[in-house]
This record gives sequence, C-alpha cells and structure tokens, in this order.
Amino acid sequence: MKADHQQTIQDQIAVTEIPAPPFKENERAQYYKGRLEALGLEGVQQDEEGNVYGMLKGSGNGPTLFVSAHLDTVFPEGTDTTVRERDGKLCAPGIGDDGRGLASVLSIVRAFKESGVRPEGDIIFGGTVGEEGLGDLRGVKHFFAEHAEVDGFISIESGSPAGITYKATGSHRYVITYKGPGGHSFGAFGTPNAIHAMGRAIAGIADVKVPAEPKTTFNVGVVEGGTSINSIPADAKMQLDMRSNDEEELLKLEQKVMKIVDQASEDENKRWRSDQMTVQKELVGDRPAATQPDDALIVQTGWAGAQSAGLNPSLGEPSSTDSNYPMSLGIPSLTLRGGGVSTGTHSPEECFDPTDAYLGPQRSYMTILGLVGVRDVSQPLLPQRN
Repeated sequence: MKADHQQTIQDQIAVTEIPAPPFKENERAQYYKGRLEALGLEGVQQDEEGNVYGMLKGSGNGPTLFVSAHLDTVFPEGTDTTVRERDGKLCAPGIGDDGRGLASVLSIVRAFKESGVRPEGDIIFGGTVGEEGLGDLRGVKHFFAEHAEVDGFISIESGSPAGITYKATGSHRYVITYKGPGGHSFGAFGTPNAIHAMGRAIAGIADVKVPAEPKTTFNVGVVEGGTSINSIPADAKMQLDMRSNDEEELLKLEQKVMKIVDQASEDENKRWRSDQMTVQKELVGDRPAATQPDDALIVQTGWAGAQSAGLNPSLGEPSSTDSNYPMSLGIPSLTLRGGGVSTGTHSPEECFDPTDAYLGPQRSYMTILGLVGVRDVSQPLLPQRN
C-alpha cells in the first residue's frame, strides 16, 4: 500500500476534479462506478438513490461489511474544483473531504486484488450520496434499508489515520417560514410583519440554555425574506440547525425551540391585533445521535488496526458522519480517516498534505481484515447479526 501511494494520490486528484455538488453527484458516481468495475468487484451497480458499490466475495464463512466514502461535497454547482499544487500540498474544494476517502477505498480494493488475500466475509466497497448538508444521509439510509444482510460498516473520511470515530452527534434541521399578508410599509402599517416575527423567534432561540455535557448546540445559519425596504414582507424564512451528542437532549432542545417558533407568530399577531401571521416548520434533516461502548469489539478492532500499521490510536469525539445511521440501528460502525493532513475543510481554500498519507488506507485495510477474517489465517471478529 505504501507503493500504491502515488496511484492513490492520482485517484484523489481525478475524483476531486469531477464536481459533486449537493444532490448532483451523478457524474462523479458514474466515474467511480467505472473504477470499481475496472478493479474487478462483483455486481457493481448504482442504486435508486445514487450510491455506487460492488462486492469482494469472501469464502462464505464470515460476516458482510460495507466500506464506503461519500461522493458529495458541500460546494455549490459552478465551483472550480481544479486541483493545484502549492508548496507540496494539493489544493481544491473537496480534495480532503471526501476526495481522500474515495481514493482510499480504491487503494484498499487494489490491496486485496494484488495481494491475493482472501477474506472470510464479504466486503461491499462503494461511494454514498447525501452525506453533506441537507443530503440528510440519504445514501446510507437507503443502502441499509435495502441491505439487511450487512453486519458492520466503515466510513472513510479525511483526517489523521490514528483517529477512531465511534460515537455519533445527532442533528435536527428545520426550515422555518413565517407568512403574513404583506403590504406597503407606510400605507399598510399595522399589518403583521413576517421578518419581525422571525426576528422574535431568533431572539428567543438565542437565549435558550443548553447543557455543556452532553454537548448540545443550536444555530440559525440562513435567513431570507422581503422584497424591498418599503414593503412589509409577506414571508420570511430561516434555516435552523440543532445538534447533540445525546438523542434525548436533542429532543428536549427541539421541543423548547419549537415553542419559541410558535410563540413568535402569536406575539406578532398580538402586537397588531391580527390572526394573519402563520408559521410553517419543515424538518429537512434528521441525523440520529448514537453511541457505542469504548470497549466495543469494533472499536477494539479499529484500535488494533491502527497499532498494526505502526500508529498510536486515539478515540475521537462524537461527530456527524455516514456512520450515524447504521450506528443508530445497532450495527457496529466506525468512521476511520484516510491519512495525510487536511486544512480548510469545507472552504474554497481546502488543501491536502500527502506526506505519509498511505498510512490511512493501511490502517483501514488492517481493521477490515480483523473484522471479516482472513482465510486460513484468522477468524472474523465482526459477529453476524442474522
């Protein structure tokens, strides 16, 4: 895999330069599907949601493991994704997240093909859609709805190869829309104002108290509305993100915030003795919080996989990744890292330092071998659920 380093970097550049904006991952998916086919995986396909994947068959005496990286990026259509080299670093939007993960998956498949190592269990390798932003994990949600036979999951993201993410930060995301009659700012003064109602809600949300542990947060990230400075706006909209490392705390926060949202509409009507202001709440993101014990078998296997690659493993803080969903179903899941050093993630100035980046695929490969077992060498550590 060390010898494969330059090929993996070329893969990383190639996949990064194919734009994959939210909900428009198909061009990259088709390219990636072709790469999986060229590597000789069985049954390579694209499902109805847009995920692409194929299988490396084992001996038939072990569990089934799904290993993937995500195809989508956070960057909108039209973003220049040309990779440029700066002082030994590769720079382009998405070069690390998740260009590195996608390239790592290909390197791992090549390692199996070229080494001749025969796993006991079956391994499905692929790329998923909808991991970022409002994609709401739609790729992994669809995959696991269709594949009850899968016993475990590994997601590969950018970052230090020593890290192990095994707990999931949950999030609920809403688009909140206030609607009123609108009118002339002078002639219709006294009419409920949609932006004023939204402002009341934002002020109330800003004062909500949340626990430090488990970490729980909220954010109004986008606001819009109105047509001109001298028009009472007929509608106003905000996008709201709420997160917690604990599902119960997330639900408590959601209940508090929704009361504030409703009260803001009532208060705007009361201010002008009206009933014309209304509010609509649309849930656009539901990523479950989930956890696994520090000594869970899959966590121990990830730890040993890092050690076997000469790394000093560390247990990472909870995060929001593709692993959230299968973990919430009780399916053993990890998010591992693709190696190298990424900076400026989710920004146009994202860069990747490829120094010793091969350590990422190495540790993931070793973790996979531990989970699915190796014919005539070791038994699988991942239990079969069915």
